Amino acid sequence: MTAADPRPPASRDPRRERLVGLLVLGVAVVLLVSSVTWFGTGQRGVGFGQLFLGVVLAVVGAVLYRRSRRG
Repeated sequence: MTAADPRPPASRDPRRERLVGLLVLGVAVVLLVSSVTWFGTGQRGVGFGQLFLGVVLAVVGAVLYRRSRRG
């Protein structure tokens, strides 16, 4: 019998995963940069929501990009 490989299976298409990661990172940058306009118009709740979403998307994009580079 052979031992099970503890590593997760490699991505089937690392190029696509890298491109999706970069796309998500680009959307995150746009959200983070444009959130300033919401604070300027006095809509702080929308600005904070956009900042939160931008940070979450940046983390997801960075994870996808790093995972594609390992594979």
